[in-house]
Amino acid sequence: MILKEARAQFIEMGFQKVSMRSIAKQLGCSHGALYYHFSNKAELFYAIIEEYFNRLNQLIEEVVNRSAGQQTKLKNLLLCFIEFGLTHQSQYEMMFMFKNNEVHTLSQEAANLSYQRFAQSVQALSPNKLPISEIYSAFLALHGFVSHYHSQVDHFEEAKEAAHIHVNFIIKALTH
Repeated sequence: MILKEARAQFIEMGFQKVSMRSIAKQLGCSHGALYYHFSNKAELFYAIIEEYFNRLNQLIEEVVNRSAGQQTKLKNLLLCFIEFGLTHQSQYEMMFMFKNNEVHTLSQEAANLSYQRFAQSVQALSPNKLPISEIYSAFLALHGFVSHYHSQVDHFEEAKEAAHIHVNFIIKALTH
């Protein structure tokens, strides 16, 4: 219940405007009850974005484990990242675009683990041995695409054609 209410408030109002008291008020309990489960708002926020990173990691694993050729899997992996970002814009923003010192140390670990899973998957699916700098550049290109279309589209389908063109461009750069 706490996570559900906190998630709704973070999405609606943003991290800065949400307080443990506002969450408790909506739940009809004391804010002290929330501190029994979470030591502070940053820890509560982290618990929410950790779920999002776990979901993204799960989607990456699903793409990698499908029966398809390596090139198809690589393309689907890159498209999967864009689709996740554009379909879950509020979550993506909290995961990759929100900057706050209080939350940064907690969320950085989940972000790094997710990026490592992404980078390992790209490396495993690539026909060439890629330097980490090229994988990171591909990640930044995907992030830039999602950031560009963020709030301009409501769902991946609206940018699907452009996403395919962008992903083909990235694959071309990685494989030549």
